[in-house]
Amino acid sequence: MSRPLDGVTVVTLEHAIAAPFCTRQLADLGARVIKVERPGSGDFARAYDERVDGMASHFVWANRSKESLTLDVKHPAAQEVLEQLLAEADVLVQNLAPGAAARLGLSFEALHNRFPKLIVCNISGYGDDGPYRDKKAYDLLIQSESGFLSVTGTPEHPSKAGCSIADIAAGMYAYTNILAALLQRGKTGKGSNIDVSMLESMVEWMGYPLYYAFDGATPPARTAAAHATIYPYGPFIAGDGNTVMLGLQNEREWNVFCEQVMEQPTLATDARFASNSKRSDNRDALQALILERFASLTADQVVERLEKAQIANARVNTMNDVWQHPQLQARQRWSSVMSPVGELPALLPPGRSNAYSPRMDAVPGLGEHVESILLELGKTPEQIAALRAAGAV
Repeated sequence: MSRPLDGVTVVTLEHAIAAPFCTRQLADLGARVIKVERPGSGDFARAYDERVDGMASHFVWANRSKESLTLDVKHPAAQEVLEQLLAEADVLVQNLAPGAAARLGLSFEALHNRFPKLIVCNISGYGDDGPYRDKKAYDLLIQSESGFLSVTGTPEHPSKAGCSIADIAAGMYAYTNILAALLQRGKTGKGSNIDVSMLESMVEWMGYPLYYAFDGATPPARTAAAHATIYPYGPFIAGDGNTVMLGLQNEREWNVFCEQVMEQPTLATDARFASNSKRSDNRDALQALILERFASLTADQVVERLEKAQIANARVNTMNDVWQHPQLQARQRWSSVMSPVGELPALLPPGRSNAYSPRMDAVPGLGEHVESILLELGKTPEQIAALRAAGAV
């Protein structure tokens, strides 16, 4: 079956997570993604670690189904190759250091007259204008700058997210903006310029705590794994030492929880816990009562009661647990991809469609597609050898 982005070509000067995550999703939908990398070293995420049979975990996750072309984009001969690629491309994506793409002549303004249908997507920490334009940005720094750390962690210690959430947010907005730009080009016939800021992407995701602190109000407290403003909603230890996550959303569930899980129906009318705000204000007292009741039960028994009462709950899984998760297994969400180190498991992209299957091609080795791409552009084997000898590719 054909895929939504079959026939779309994306050229990307990318590294780390934000842009690679964006372009991998475009590849999932069928786009041809040509990843331009620095000769010799490539995307520096290739060297983050060696946890996947010698390959880096970030790189394996974010770079399947791409072609790797090494180019020294500052070399005149390499610039000629890049020009040929852009003449056939639909989208250019870049997350180079601030100002680097413009210095290379890869800004939308520099390209639009020559390639009027080309969509240019720039991903940066703070956007292409404003006082922070030239400020370097990495995931943890944007987590901090966006206020995420101020509401995440324990009262004593702010905590970062365990995954690259700011990079992922920016990658998601770049991805959706590119899809919108392709639709828009279908109407106008013209390419457009997309400016995605990591800061703005993360601040959008901070909408609830921002509005909770509206007009100088007290922001949500840091409450570790518990919800900052809804209670009981978070982790509770059972008598066997295992942790159960549970979440109550309304007064009906609170009454059922008291009657069927706690087996203390009078607790539902306790004045200290008569509303969510009161339960949240008196969470220490309520936590003590819940833990006292759970102390005589195993985690499995607590989950059984919660399920019977139709109270939302979850287990606190490890990464190994997630690899073996029965729901992912039952829905056949695991596939595999090839790589320079052999076949690797890979999670299918979220969003199961009956119209097409996602593209699940190999994770590329550095410069793996130099020869095939250059031959496609009309270079002879002798010219390719000369480019290699000159260090251009």
